[in-house]
Amino acid sequence: MFKDNTITPTIKAGIANKQGLWLKAFRLMCQASQMAATYEANRSVCKYVHSTSRGHEAIQIAAGLQLHPWDYASPYYRDDSMMLAMGFTPLELMLQLLAKGDDPFSGGRSYYSHPASRVPNRPLIPHQSSATGMQVIPATGMAQGIRYLERNLSDSLPTGPHGELPVVLCSLGDGSVTEGEVSEAWQSAILWELPVIYLVQDNEWGISASSAETRVMDAYEYAAGFKGLKRIRVDGSDFEESYHGMEAAISYVRKERKPVLVHACVPLLGHHTSGVRKEWYRTDEDLSFHGEKDPLPKLKALLISSGIPEKDLLTIERETQEYIEAEFDKARIAQDPDPRTVKDHVFAPAAVTSEKGNRTPANGVKVMMVDAALHAVEEILRDYPEAIFFGQDVGRRLGGVFREAATLAEKFGDHRVYNTAIQEAYIVGATAGLSAVGVKPIVEIQFADYIYPGFNQLVTEISKSCYLSYGKFPVQTLIRIPIGAYGGGGPYHSGSIESTLLTIKGIKVVYPSNAADMKGLMKAAFLDPNPVVMLEHKGLYWSKVPGTQAAIMVEPDADYQLPMGKGRVVVPAHPKDVKKGDTCCIITYGMGVYWAMAVAAAFPGQVEVIDLRTLFPLDEELVYSSVSRHGKCLVLTEEQLNNSFAQALAGRIQQHCFRSLDAPIFTIGALDLPAVPINLALENEMLPNPQKVKAAVKELLAY
Repeated sequence: MFKDNTITPTIKAGIANKQGLWLKAFRLMCQASQMAATYEANRSVCKYVHSTSRGHEAIQIAAGLQLHPWDYASPYYRDDSMMLAMGFTPLELMLQLLAKGDDPFSGGRSYYSHPASRVPNRPLIPHQSSATGMQVIPATGMAQGIRYLERNLSDSLPTGPHGELPVVLCSLGDGSVTEGEVSEAWQSAILWELPVIYLVQDNEWGISASSAETRVMDAYEYAAGFKGLKRIRVDGSDFEESYHGMEAAISYVRKERKPVLVHACVPLLGHHTSGVRKEWYRTDEDLSFHGEKDPLPKLKALLISSGIPEKDLLTIERETQEYIEAEFDKARIAQDPDPRTVKDHVFAPAAVTSEKGNRTPANGVKVMMVDAALHAVEEILRDYPEAIFFGQDVGRRLGGVFREAATLAEKFGDHRVYNTAIQEAYIVGATAGLSAVGVKPIVEIQFADYIYPGFNQLVTEISKSCYLSYGKFPVQTLIRIPIGAYGGGGPYHSGSIESTLLTIKGIKVVYPSNAADMKGLMKAAFLDPNPVVMLEHKGLYWSKVPGTQAAIMVEPDADYQLPMGKGRVVVPAHPKDVKKGDTCCIITYGMGVYWAMAVAAAFPGQVEVIDLRTLFPLDEELVYSSVSRHGKCLVLTEEQLNNSFAQALAGRIQQHCFRSLDAPIFTIGALDLPAVPINLALENEMLPNPQKVKAAVKELLAY
């Protein structure tokens, strides 16, 4: 181009700019390398398991340097170099490494390089787990939320000074790409054209398993099967190539608003983790081969060849060592978390704490539960433009297999009410990312039996987010699930899952039994800043099951809200029977309410029926006061009984009310069978019914 080889001022400026970038990267690389060396030299101090980025520094720094404060990131557990490049300090990272109280990400609750940050001048980073590949769905959910805001509520979307749109960077190791949930995320990103970069760092090891024994293709080759996913391959140990590759990827996504995969080949120079040592399973030949690709000496050689004196680089290395050692000393003497804070931030404060609005308007019309649910969601979508509703078959054509979403897509558009593929993991997990960017999702799992593919996301990501981010990232999501048996629904459409759900700490579970409660709890669940699972008995939707007509109630006004954690006395016992000591209470929920009501009618004045309405939080005050007043209690559930929520509740009642009891706590539930059989006679034999409950109450009252 320049035949006389003249170095013009423009060329000089370009060289200087490159040198400045390379020097910045070199300083960061030196920091990451020295941090890893310091941790290794202080193994007795660094007692909590951790990984470092040794070998991965070039691609991580190239990515981190090009993200802006209006962008979003989802790093993985080896990404400490990326964190440094985004502006986080070594001390901040070390405070998390040593689980100190001033750990800015989790307050001493989570592992090293597990960030959760809302710092204004850095990319937003929600909480994520270290379960490999699990972060890809929440990260894609962030991109889904950004796309929605970009197209519909652009004023609420952060942008750059010149209107630059945000992107999401999702980082993961190549070993995690074989996870099925990664495929679900990639399918969704391509289908909906989401602005996300998937940076796959391939060091050819998955703990002790080599790439040769665990896969037939790398991530770049695998991604070729995802039509519409742009691919870039780079040498992740070469900083300049990595920088240009990430520059191209980020520019493409920022402008085209479509996903891209960057496959970076990198060496693994450190241990898998501090607890899984490289010498345990890697040969000297393998370690030597990876060592030859060390990004740090490669970048150092590039700087020297560009005219930077080696002595200047040696000075940087010496100063970095002194700096990192001083910062580590600060982190080492920092205070541990106050043990009294261990229970903080399990949940964000509830938005609805008292009953509000008109439950029974004077001119109200009676509605079935399914219509109360439909109307509640319609009112939410009308009042909250940031709300969306998606799941299998809830879109325009069908409006839900129970018609619980009928007409919503017609009224609010396919961009707010839409179908997904059969991807329960994505449906559940994406809500973590959507919530992080300010979108308020309502999602549906088609039947309770289908929740299990989504359990990984519910347990690993959603339930832990508020607690492990020290309150920075509660996940506002409402997950609707039709549940229960009736009419020969069969083994995969009739199951009860509340006991399984209730083993998860960090979620709330509600279970309304009538139209008014359905609407009031739906509003409270949507407004709650925490994850709420709403179990909706499909046998009560239309009150087709004999004896459930009372589920049809006057529809509350649109402003009606019913707080979670408040039970209801459905049928009171008569005071004179209570005084005689001739009464009992039935604690139940869902379909059990109607079995209990039928039995109460057979023992006039002698049976009090409590509808829990919310299984967690539980109205313990109502339960214990009722049991203490009557001295006799039956806990009734539709679920299989052995090791169930009902049995656990009976144990708690026994402990708290022991001095008031006149009889053992009785429990009734379904037979302990693996599934609900499809044959009606077999189904009826398995489930509780009024006759079975009546016999138990008769025996209980006889004590």
